[in-house]
Amino acid sequence: MVVDVEGIIRSIGRGDVSGVQSRLQEFNAEVLETRSCCSFCSLYDEGRVCLAAVLVRFIRTGIPCHLLQVALRSLRILSRDKRVLGPLVTDDALLTLAEAAGLSATRPNDDAGEPDSDFYDNVISSLAREVATPPLICGLRERLSSSAASSAPSSVHFYQLRLTFLVTALRPELTVSQFLPQDGGVSILSAALEGCLEVRWKEQYECVLDPAAPPISLEASQRIVEILKILFNITHRSHRQVDAALYRHLVAILRLCLMRKCVTPEDTDELQGHTVNLLSALPLQCLDVLLTVPLEPDSEQCRGVNMDCVQILLLFMERRLESGDKIKEKVTPILNLLTESCRAHKETRHFIRTYVLPPLRDVSQRPEEGCTVKGRLIRLMTHLDTDLKHCAADLIFVLCKENVRRFVKYTGYGNAAGLLATRGLLAGPTSRTSCGETPYSSDSDSDTEEYRRVKDRVNPVTGRVEAELPDPMEGMTEEEKEEEAKRLIKIFNKLSRDNIIRPMGVDADGKLVPMAGLRDESLTEESASDSDTAEVEENQ
Repeated sequence: MVVDVEGIIRSIGRGDVSGVQSRLQEFNAEVLETRSCCSFCSLYDEGRVCLAAVLVRFIRTGIPCHLLQVALRSLRILSRDKRVLGPLVTDDALLTLAEAAGLSATRPNDDAGEPDSDFYDNVISSLAREVATPPLICGLRERLSSSAASSAPSSVHFYQLRLTFLVTALRPELTVSQFLPQDGGVSILSAALEGCLEVRWKEQYECVLDPAAPPISLEASQRIVEILKILFNITHRSHRQVDAALYRHLVAILRLCLMRKCVTPEDTDELQGHTVNLLSALPLQCLDVLLTVPLEPDSEQCRGVNMDCVQILLLFMERRLESGDKIKEKVTPILNLLTESCRAHKETRHFIRTYVLPPLRDVSQRPEEGCTVKGRLIRLMTHLDTDLKHCAADLIFVLCKENVRRFVKYTGYGNAAGLLATRGLLAGPTSRTSCGETPYSSDSDSDTEEYRRVKDRVNPVTGRVEAELPDPMEGMTEEEKEEEAKRLIKIFNKLSRDNIIRPMGVDADGKLVPMAGLRDESLTEESASDSDTAEVEENQ
């Protein structure tokens, strides 16, 4: 069936409301029933563009609500083709669409009833970059405020949240000034989060966690995820400008997001992932709310501090390490969050270190081998992605209290070299270098009895006890050894001249530099020393 676009346009021109409605319903049904683009593609380009422009003008005349829903569904179908978006992104068209959704702060459409969810899902979402104007943002904020205050969110609340996320992501230069916490953005979204989780407060920064509570429903988890994404967009740019109490209140709610479960494990993992992203964007001093919850009989604890949330984060990190796909996007936020938490809270560091870096007993295999969390993290330390390998190395380095000897002991010098070179610690900490500004306690890192017995035989580069290899020069005379040494020197010289290898050394700052630079520096120091000696002798 070929859609009669001209017939629809003529009916609109005559003002035939019933005719327009029936023809648009036929148009919508034809495309949706076939589940293909055949009928849609049969429309020639000019006809689609013309129909979209006419429909926008028709909506602007103030058509009845039942006809408005049908017209919006037609615009939804037309908006699938980017070539048709031209008449939909003009100022007048955008204002008309915003009013139809009840999102205009200047002239809200109170008579149109509850907008159809298709409108949010396909029309405005596809135009989010263009419609992100201050009136729309204010209208969105008002809609979110009313939804947060309502005990039963409307059916389009999810799409309002989705549109808000797109706006905050695509037009940050506008939304930062509109959704700053001083204007109530974070407060509104925190209230919406409370409504989705049905939060009950026990103390100022402690929510009631009911073990018998049912899992979070699919609809609620979808809304929560959108709220967390919006909060991330507006907080990672502006959290330094607000009172910490606002974010402590938010962190207390986020604790529930970590502890509660959804209907499916996949939904739970997604919820925890977005919670981790948001926690990593909040001020570090506010995260102590995760630890100040009183201990329960079955709580994980370290030195009297509740570690339930930390345990959840560790299990989440382990699942992400095992997933394998999109490793950087999935693992980097949780690694950064745990690293900064370990720097800030010694109880957290001690608990995570016990989990990730247990005392060394078996050193028969390389540190990066095996399926343990420690092995997976150390393998990431030599990953091709620079950001990812630095995040993994930073976490283990902090767990070792930024002690170079202990770091090399647990990871092997070969795996540790990247971070040590970056921080200028290849030669160990010196008076010119620092192992970090974090004040760590001075408790000793006692070796296990099993490690002491083989400590002298551990290869510091590989981090394991290597099998003894036969001496390659056994049975050779002194002359043969000398000839072999000369042959090796010639090979290295040729590789160096051809720039295949660059001999490197460690300078006084513990950083890798070409050997030529070290020689020049050494000659300069010797010349300065000779000059000083000559000057002293001349004065005498």
